[in-house]
Order: sequence, then C-alpha cells, then structure tokens
Amino acid sequence: MAVLKVNPTRMELSQLKKKLKTAKKGHKLLKDKQDELVRRFIEIIRQNEALRKEVEKELTQSFNDFTMASALAIPDFLELALSMPKQRVYVDIEIENVMSVAIPQMKFIKENAIELEEGKQSSSIFPYGFTHTNSELDEAIMRLDKILDQLLQLAEIEKTSQLMADEIEVTRRRVNALEYRTIPDLEDTIKSIRMRLEEGERETITRLMKTKELINKAR
Repeated sequence: MAVLKVNPTRMELSQLKKKLKTAKKGHKLLKDKQDELVRRFIEIIRQNEALRKEVEKELTQSFNDFTMASALAIPDFLELALSMPKQRVYVDIEIENVMSVAIPQMKFIKENAIELEEGKQSSSIFPYGFTHTNSELDEAIMRLDKILDQLLQLAEIEKTSQLMADEIEVTRRRVNALEYRTIPDLEDTIKSIRMRLEEGERETITRLMKTKELINKAR
C-alpha cells in the first residue's frame, strides 16, 4: 500500500473518490465472476471424470474386439477390409461466449463415402462385406462408431476446462490487484489528502484568528 503522487486538492479528492467507488464495484463484479467460473469449472471437471471413465471402458472393450477379430481373421484380408472407409467425418465447431470465455461447441458431420446405385448412399458403417469377416470385427466397429461422439464431447469438455482454468487465473489476478493494491492505495491517498486539507483549514483558521486579534488590538 502506498500513497499516490497527486495534488492534494478537493478536485483531486473528488476524482479519487469516484475511482475508489468504481474500483470497489469492479472488484465485486470480478469476484462474483470468479466464484461463478469456479462453480462451473468444478461441474465440468466432474463431467469430464465421469465421461472419461465411460469412454476408456468402451475403448478397452473395442480394442479387445479388434484383438479377437485379428486373431480369427487373415491379417492381409483384415487390412484390406478396412482400407476403404465407408464414411467421411468432419468436425463442425461453433464458439459460444460464456462469461468472456470462448467455449467451443463441436459436433461430427458424417457423410457416406461410397455411393450405391441410383445415386443413393448406404447407411451402413461397415466398409466390407460379411462373407469373410467375423462378428468380433463388426462389434469393434459398431462400438467405435457409438463412442465417436463421446470422444468429441470429451475433447470439448477438456478444452472448456482448460479455457476456464485460464480465465479463472486471469480473473483471480485482477481481483487480487484490486483488493490488495488498487483499493488500498486509493483509500490511503484519499485519507492523506483529507488530512492535508484539514491541516490547511486549521492553519487558515489560526491565521484568521491571529489577524482578527491583531485588528482588535490596533483598535
């Protein structure tokens, strides 16, 4: 805390009072924002933890299905069966502003890559026929297709938590700067100016009293 270098005048005192009022109002708003960000951050972390466990469980099962499918199929034929993807997948990203944080909203756009006759597209996700493949491979692909949206949701949540953590840190620094530096400095400066103005008023009154006394004696 320190007294700011300003002229000890009533005009400067009035301006500092306005700055102090604005600083206190800004501190309250930033503190409320920080508290709300922390609350939402905790909720997102809990969602992230629950979703991550679910995704990891499904991925583990899918990898197990692929392992079993690889053991039951001819390696070269398995590689050939998966070499021509049936779908193209794009990511559409929109930005939502949440308490000054640019939160990404992501979703997959899936398009069939193989057209059938008469211009129709297949709704099947399997890029192979079922004659020389096994059910374990089908299960693995269906499971991966099912959790694809969850993987994107997990990425969205983790990015959101990172952005919110950064905003919380920035807001915390601003709150601390106002609380422990700006506001105390303004209060000390206002107090110092008041004391100097009061001291000047007392000196003025003393001089007036002495002047009046001298006038009375002269009479």
